[in-house]
Amino acid sequence: MARTSLSGFPEWLPDGRIVEQSVLDHLRRIFELHGFAGIETRAVETLEQLESKGETSKEVYVLERLQALKEAEAGGRGSSHERRMGLHFDLTVPFARYVIENANDLDFPFKRYQIQKVWRGERPQEGRFREFTQADIDVVGNGELPFHFEVELPLVMAEALTSLPIPPVHVLVNNRKVVQGVCESIGVEDVDAALRGLDKLDKIGPEGVAEELAASGITGAQASTLLAMAEIRTDSPEEIRTRVGELGVSGGMLEEGLVELCELVATAASRVPGVVVADLRIARGLDYYTGSVYETVVEGHEDLGSICSGGRYDSLATDGKRTYPGVGLSIGVSRLVSRMISVPLVRATRKVPTAVLVAVIDESDRHRSDDIATLLRSRGIPSDVAPAAAKFGKQIRHADRRGIPFVWFPGADGAPDTVKDIRSGDQVEARAGTWTPPAADLLPRVEAAD
Repeated sequence: MARTSLSGFPEWLPDGRIVEQSVLDHLRRIFELHGFAGIETRAVETLEQLESKGETSKEVYVLERLQALKEAEAGGRGSSHERRMGLHFDLTVPFARYVIENANDLDFPFKRYQIQKVWRGERPQEGRFREFTQADIDVVGNGELPFHFEVELPLVMAEALTSLPIPPVHVLVNNRKVVQGVCESIGVEDVDAALRGLDKLDKIGPEGVAEELAASGITGAQASTLLAMAEIRTDSPEEIRTRVGELGVSGGMLEEGLVELCELVATAASRVPGVVVADLRIARGLDYYTGSVYETVVEGHEDLGSICSGGRYDSLATDGKRTYPGVGLSIGVSRLVSRMISVPLVRATRKVPTAVLVAVIDESDRHRSDDIATLLRSRGIPSDVAPAAAKFGKQIRHADRRGIPFVWFPGADGAPDTVKDIRSGDQVEARAGTWTPPAADLLPRVEAAD
């Protein structure tokens, strides 16, 4: 990644951009295969809309006209009479607005994917940016949404992520109803306080969490049960039930959550064995998710945190008359791509789209090279013309530095054209109207790094 004077705004070099574009194209293809329709919302929302999700309002970048700022500095009215706007910090808030505004024209359940830039005013660090790309999928219903979508979405994401050239991923799942059911069974009334404490387990350990819980009025015995619950991690539905049963808890809410969690894990085991794992330690997001919740980690790169998170909302959006429940997941594409490039986990086969560089014999004869490139392009073969009629060795080096696999030499004095694979040195006669490169060389590819 190129260095910039503003931190937190990634600018990939050309080969890095090829990696990013490959990931985006791959995600788009998988989402569309599963019936998700693509949408794009505006980059700005009113501050009122953005602040409705208050815990992130301090990260919002406010949008102002320069002239309005100058007027305000000069003591004028400035922007006080205008609706104040900010850049969206995620794709959920704009999607909720989009659903409400277009509800009469949407077909429910509505399956959408959205791949866009978002902005957050947080401290930049590895894998965290101020400007980054997210890729979201959601299913939203009108009034109700069947549970089976809570099973479908993590499987779609598992398919998308496990087919990327990265190490194995694990989709970790939990269910609000299980955690709330355990809390109800042991008499913990402040469920949100329990969730906040459990969310810090990896940072401050069991003793620290116990102290946090005690400060919220949760007894030592209750904390012990919650911490024992948080140790349950398995891809076996039978083990989930056995270990939860060993906690000595019961109740209708708990049973409902266990049925859902076990069904999700069992279905995943038959579709993507070993990928989806129940992890009852997951608490982040359960204060506003109402059913299943998901986090995703890359094996060997757990320090990166979750690269794909989400869950079930009973009320994604509401207009006062109708409620639109939803379930969704969001991939932090920039976070993932940053790690793929920096390690590196992958490499682009070349820096440019060009498959063929057409050599120039003499500047006075450049039009011949242009004509050859034009004909190749008309047949869908990415082609470029050498920038100067230098010695052929220099033109070949120009192609080699960019990873361009073939150099085309126009025939001189009536001789046939030839094309050279500069990797192997093989050179053959060719005609621009019929020659085609191997399919693997037509476009840049992204491969696992050696």
